[in-house]
This record gives sequence, structure tokens and C-alpha cells, in this order.
Amino acid sequence: MTTNLSRYEADLEKLIKKGELLLTVMQYEQNTDQVKKQIHEIMGGNADKFIADLPRFSSDYQFWYSEAKALVRQVIPDRLADFVRHYERQPNRKVMQWDNYTIEDYLQGLSRSNLVPMSAGLACMEQQLNIVKSAQQKFKSSLFDIRQLVTADLFDSEIDAARLLLKNKFLRAAGAVAGVVLEKHLAHVCDSHNIKNSKKNPTINDLNDLLKNADVIDMPRWRANQHLADIRNICDHNKSKEPTVEQVADLIDGTEKVIKTIF
Repeated sequence: MTTNLSRYEADLEKLIKKGELLLTVMQYEQNTDQVKKQIHEIMGGNADKFIADLPRFSSDYQFWYSEAKALVRQVIPDRLADFVRHYERQPNRKVMQWDNYTIEDYLQGLSRSNLVPMSAGLACMEQQLNIVKSAQQKFKSSLFDIRQLVTADLFDSEIDAARLLLKNKFLRAAGAVAGVVLEKHLAHVCDSHNIKNSKKNPTINDLNDLLKNADVIDMPRWRANQHLADIRNICDHNKSKEPTVEQVADLIDGTEKVIKTIF
């Protein structure tokens, strides 16, 4: 059986391999002849096809950065500022130098004569890749609290139960089960990020606000969670209004997405 932990590890491995490929693309762009020679030495007859299939750094990096940033925010939040710093140019920067050059500069083709060439961006990409690789080590470390991932496996069976209830038209029961899973998972996420709350029995919206204020989730995810909480309330509390099949399906699907992407 494939567990959430194994899926996360597989996704992280893909992210690292994509980052390594993007670093190769940067090296190729800055030292084409030298890197081409090295690729031919390593890959022989497959070198030309490999080079022809190389992605464009300017377009593919943005997708990689978005995924990698989300990963760093969740798994190693103490490295997030450092990760972002290698991409975003500081607004108070007065003079471009080696130690403040960013990938944002690289993407815009900026350099400063021979003092700060575009190849300075290589160090930024290497550092970002190393930070992502450190997340992989944390997955394997006994210091990493994997209760979220283990609990997610248990939640999967409850999501399956909710889908079965929905299939048999027990709409309120299906929504109630999914709502409990969502609430418990958000509470676990708060615990894993050491986010304290003052309420004895916090609601989904309470937990959602805490996670947004701690920058664990962004505004679109916060709004989506609010929507799920509204549907849960209809299922649990609003006896004058019946939930629809579509609403309960949204709650179940949305909850499953949360337990797979927020931890």
C-alpha cells in the first residue's frame, strides 16, 4: 500500500531532480561549449538528444520555484526566508554585487559589466537546490515529526467512508465525517508548527485563521478552507437548509486536498 509518506518522498525526489536539471540548464546557458563537452563525455551518443530536450530555464524555473517554496514553507519553515532571498531582489539594494545577486536578476538578464556577470545566478540556484535537498534529509531524520503523515493515512479511510455515505445519499453524515477530518488535520498542522490557540475547542475557521496569520497557508488556501467550513456548518448545524450533493462532494474533495498538501 502506498502511504502518504512514500508519496511525499517520491514528489520530493522529482522536485530535486527537476532542480538539478534546471541547474544544468543554467550552466549550459553560461558555459555552453564547456558543458556541451562534458555532457558528450558522460552521455556519449545520447548527448545530442539530451541537449535538445533541455527545458528553458526562464519558463520552467517559475513552476519549480513555486513548488519548492511551498515545500520549504511546510517542511523547513526556518529556511524559507533564505530560500526566497536567493530569488527575490531586495527593494533596498543600491548596488548590484555578487552577494546580493538573485535569480530574479538572472531571469531579467541583468549583470554589471565584468564585476557581477549573470553566472552569479548559479550560486543562487545551487543554494536553493541545497535547501530543498535538506528537506529530503529531514524526511529521513528521526527529528522530523511525521505524525501528520501517519495521521493522513488514517484520514484516508475516513474520506473513503465519507464518499460511501455520499454515494448512498447520506449527505449530512458524509459532510460531518469530512468536516471532522478537516478540523483534526488543521489542528495537527497547528501543532506541528507550534502554533498556539487560546480556545479550548477551536473551529475550522479558528484554525484556518491561525495558519494564515502564521504564514503556513496563503490567502487563496485560506478562502478555500473558509468555503469548506461553511459547507461543514450546513451539514452539522443548519437544520433549516439541506446540503446539496455538489456541496458535500466539494467538502470531501477539498478536505482530501488539504490533508495531501498542507502539513
